[in-house]
Amino acid sequence: MTPNPEQPLLLHQVQLLEAEGAELRRCDVLIQAGRLTAIGGDAAAQASACGAQVLDAQGWLLAPPLVDPHSELEDPATGSAESLASLERSALAAGYGTVALLPRAQSWRDRPERLQGLAPLGRLQLLLWGSFSHGASGADLAAHGDQLVAGAIGLAEADQIPPLALLERGLTLGECGHAPLLLAPRDPSLSQGGFVREGVEALRAGWPTDPSISETLPLQNLLAMARRHPQRRLQLMNLSTAEGVSLLRELPAEQRPEATVCWWHLLADSGSLDPIAEGWRVVPPLGTPADRLALQQALADGVLTAVAVHHQALDAEEQLLPLDQRKPGVAGHRFVLPCLWQELVVKHGWSAHQLWRALCFAPARLLGMAPPSLSLGSDQWVLFDPSCHWQPGDDGWGPQAANQPAATATPTGQVLASGLIPELRRWPVSPA
Repeated sequence: MTPNPEQPLLLHQVQLLEAEGAELRRCDVLIQAGRLTAIGGDAAAQASACGAQVLDAQGWLLAPPLVDPHSELEDPATGSAESLASLERSALAAGYGTVALLPRAQSWRDRPERLQGLAPLGRLQLLLWGSFSHGASGADLAAHGDQLVAGAIGLAEADQIPPLALLERGLTLGECGHAPLLLAPRDPSLSQGGFVREGVEALRAGWPTDPSISETLPLQNLLAMARRHPQRRLQLMNLSTAEGVSLLRELPAEQRPEATVCWWHLLADSGSLDPIAEGWRVVPPLGTPADRLALQQALADGVLTAVAVHHQALDAEEQLLPLDQRKPGVAGHRFVLPCLWQELVVKHGWSAHQLWRALCFAPARLLGMAPPSLSLGSDQWVLFDPSCHWQPGDDGWGPQAANQPAATATPTGQVLASGLIPELRRWPVSPA
């Protein structure tokens, strides 16, 4: 028997994380028609009056939905790897309320008209990055001001630094104003075609390696550009090395650009991943164990700003290609919260608030959003059970993509419900 999505719910003694900086507290919460209708003292009385189902929620967490600052979707309409409909459904079920899409697509979103007509089918807030150059070619600037007027939240490029002369021209012209400019500190010409960062583990496995200078040298150039143009809001996409973190640590906090890290780089490294497992072929490449630990610590310290999903879907046919022939990337929002909860909260002692800062509050600031919070009358909430064990193969809310790391594992921690997708209720109905 499945739960009734229309039945009011009383969450008894749930852990409540209302907003950034708020103390975590236990209380009763009443939910009706997907909205928070009572919090605290009068929730139980109202629940009795409306015949609410009472759930013992003492081990669960109620908090604002998560925010993904950058992911990709190449074919929103009919994509064999992922469509907008499948991405939206899986992201909402994973606890996300906002996803920002990079300009990479079949028709690169580098013109105002290409930023139109892409609207979510349900309650997911879909934001679009515009493009710094036409087609990320690095040859000429896209129309920055026109894209921003058309609704772009900022400008981004592909997974590499644009030519410095073009970057200098764009920053000097200043059509982007104070809108964010999201750039990857990566120079493919220095990567030597490597799959993983240089290190003992990679050498033992026999994988071609990518030296850390493919990140640190372009990072130094980007930091120099940020100092040269302090009026621009330069952001760094997908930091991946301990050396890159060190360069950011050397800067005063007020001069340090905002920076994201991909969730997978916080979990996997060249020393811990099975060579035949999913997740090796990513850009930037996986680092050493020391790189992974440095990224985790930088995120805890605020040197890195936010965690990105950076969803890059492959279909089943593409997934069969050899590593050196397939497109890089990992897919799926649904493992981000469970896996990071186990890694950072359970294993490393982070608080729930610290994790939500990295997955929700800080990404919202990076995208220029209003601060997420829980409030009466709102459907902006997510209910998470950190101790729930589940089988990905039995879950009908996953993405369409074939390249999902951890898809064959048994994760611990699951989103039970969200106000943004009322039909999602992952708990058994108690017998009458």
